[in-house]
Amino acid sequence: MNIINPATEAIITNIKEDDQLSLDKKYTLLKAAQQDWAKKTLAARLTVIQKFHDLLEAEKEQLAAVLTAETGKPLQQARNEINGARTRISWMLAHAEKYLADEWVTDTPALKEKISYDPLGVICNISAWNYPYLVGVNVFIPALIAGNAVMYKPSEYATLTGLEIEKLLKKAGVPDDVFIVAVGAKETGEHLLDMHFDGYFFTGSYKTGKHIYEKVAAKMVPCQLELGGKDPLYVTDDVKDVAAVAAGTADGAFYNNGQSCCAVERIYVQEKVYDEYVTAFVKEVQSWKAGAPTEEGVYFGALTRKDQIRVLEEQVREALEKGATLLQGGKRGSGKGYYFEPTILINVTNEMKVMQEESFGPIIGIMKVKDDAAAIHFMQDTSYGLTAAVYSDNMDRAQQILSQIDAGTGYWNCCDRVSAGVPWSGRKHSGFGATLSHQGLRAFTKPKAWHLRS
Repeated sequence: MNIINPATEAIITNIKEDDQLSLDKKYTLLKAAQQDWAKKTLAARLTVIQKFHDLLEAEKEQLAAVLTAETGKPLQQARNEINGARTRISWMLAHAEKYLADEWVTDTPALKEKISYDPLGVICNISAWNYPYLVGVNVFIPALIAGNAVMYKPSEYATLTGLEIEKLLKKAGVPDDVFIVAVGAKETGEHLLDMHFDGYFFTGSYKTGKHIYEKVAAKMVPCQLELGGKDPLYVTDDVKDVAAVAAGTADGAFYNNGQSCCAVERIYVQEKVYDEYVTAFVKEVQSWKAGAPTEEGVYFGALTRKDQIRVLEEQVREALEKGATLLQGGKRGSGKGYYFEPTILINVTNEMKVMQEESFGPIIGIMKVKDDAAAIHFMQDTSYGLTAAVYSDNMDRAQQILSQIDAGTGYWNCCDRVSAGVPWSGRKHSGFGATLSHQGLRAFTKPKAWHLRS
């Protein structure tokens, strides 16, 4: 398997993919090692994860360089991702004992009842390329803390980063056979689905997630799916600082080249502030630098996947044919690398692909709406349900709107953010199950009820 630098199209290296035989050997090692890892005290496992947390900081520059080379992510954004992963790990370290310790629910002389949280066993984590550290630590860190062994399949577009993660975990003290990387693309993933893991945790597209869910259903083991989104954002007419709102929401749409499941993917603006908002939005985006992701100050690097360029071109073509207006961008970059110009479309309708199908790139449609009722109607017009955002100077108004949107996360005056203390979950085609928060810690356990009568 060739590892390609998307900014230059040069081959960085090539790596041998796992086949069924090598995966079976790795699974056997994980199965044999898991019980000893689970028998360690929670405090001992937390000490190991704390060392991993510290190593991420100590080796951040080298890790960021690898991440940028294989994904095209600007170097500062790669550093930011590692910093964010450390923040999430810190929360898990601070709260694991509270949420994984035995929980006494009845304590009388005659009867004691408690809940214990046992590890699932050996889990399979099929992960994503857009935020391999942030998406990864949502799964493999609480899984390891809870006493599981992990077969970690990084995306083929983030393989080198996956191997760096494995190296650092083992350097921190995770036993060699408790965390093992499966290397490969689609065929490797299919092999994993045929194996007998005690849980499957996937981050990626709806299409792939649906296939995984159907394939592993008969195993009767936990299967969590963190899938895509077509995340809407609404700007009401009561916002006072329209320019500041435009700047913040533009970042929500275009950070990491829009390659985020919770990126703002469609914007609705109340007609009274629409013109001012669009003008400020365009001005903000035009102020950001595009170029090689290794250059300081670059905001727009290369797209990670070459194929996504065709998806974006098709969305632009179809929107223009149906009457949209292109304010800027709309085409691939010239020269080497998987570049696409930051693209802003107005006069869009909700039937266009750019407003219905996941873009996962630097493209946004901005639509004028009459009032809150119209905005709610359009925001709900989607098969996805990951996040939704409202910008307003009135919290009650924003909450009233967000309460009517069927999404796992609601944002007021913010967007495109994840916090370790609250659950990260999707609805409808955005998946199910939760990572992060106490629910995310317990997602990797099996509760056991104890009835103890004297």
